[in-house]
Amino acid sequence: MKRIISSIFTLAALMLLPVASTLAQHPYLLIGTYTNNGMSKGIHVYSFDNNTGQMKPVSQVETTSPSFLAVSADQQHVYAVNEGNGPGNVSSFKFDSTKGELSLVSEVPAGGEYPCYVSISKNGQFIAIANYGTGNAVVYPIAANGEIDMPVQEVHHEGTGPNKARQEKAHAHAAVFSPDGNYLFINDLGIDKIMAYKFNQETGMLSPSNPAFVPVKPGSGPRHLTFDASGNFAYLITELTGEVIVYSYANGWFHPLQTISTHPKNYTGIKGSADIHISPNGKFLYASNRGDANTLAIFKRNKNNGKLKLVGFQSTLGVMPRNFNFDPSGNFLLVANQASNNVVAFRVNKKKGLLTPTGNSITVGSPVCIQWIK
Repeated sequence: MKRIISSIFTLAALMLLPVASTLAQHPYLLIGTYTNNGMSKGIHVYSFDNNTGQMKPVSQVETTSPSFLAVSADQQHVYAVNEGNGPGNVSSFKFDSTKGELSLVSEVPAGGEYPCYVSISKNGQFIAIANYGTGNAVVYPIAANGEIDMPVQEVHHEGTGPNKARQEKAHAHAAVFSPDGNYLFINDLGIDKIMAYKFNQETGMLSPSNPAFVPVKPGSGPRHLTFDASGNFAYLITELTGEVIVYSYANGWFHPLQTISTHPKNYTGIKGSADIHISPNGKFLYASNRGDANTLAIFKRNKNNGKLKLVGFQSTLGVMPRNFNFDPSGNFLLVANQASNNVVAFRVNKKKGLLTPTGNSITVGSPVCIQWIK
């Protein structure tokens, strides 16, 4: 009997092995897009070869302008903000890893205009979105099947900044949970603040932290925020001034350590920095620049004090780079170039941080966000 049971388990393991090894070598690449130019209809799914950097189309699901995506920890659900024109929505999808297909689970109003960011709480029970147009953030509970329930909390910001063209009112641009899950930080481009809230992981409710916000240099336009693996350092990219601000971080407190430009010293063109990520090995930090630059800035990172040193710049081989991301192996970095309608794969030098074009790129209408199912 023991031999029969052992054989059954061995057979089951062998049956699962091809799927597991295939996903390891060929993870799924998910691309969020704008759908208003007629070239895209929603979220695109590709198979990615992490040996060569090649991308092959698998499927796509129709949904209006899914401009930012978040993948659940169990890789079974994908959440998207539907930016659209004016009032937007937030959607959830079930992912079938055997077919590489997304299917809609639910879609609810975003509670504001031009939603631009979605993130998932550490315990996986809530999502938070940032509405750029109305300067507010909303928290929603999510069910085990991925369904989005009625919002539990909404917070709205007020104020202006010195850049009258871009900071005429509050513009929430990201909603980022702290590494321990106990705080939610809203980067507001319009009022030059990182708004800080305590987050109740059981109820999803928000309450002002102390201090209630982190002031950022006037006119800088805080956009995206990322933490290192230790949770001791945070990095903020500013859209309007094209800078990275380095902070030490602990229990909702940010202490500025360094401000460094994402552009060359002699740069005189238009700035428009967008996204920021730390390499999987923690040694380097990358930042995307739109405007006239169309580059990725590459910084070497001191793991002990968090500070950055410029390594160089890499053309994104496209126009208006938005989100970028590393593949699960860390061997490649992919950039979504919105205005040139292409996603480009670069090979990563893990020792020096430099990027080498692979020659692999795909045409996708207005790509703006890159995520992975591994």
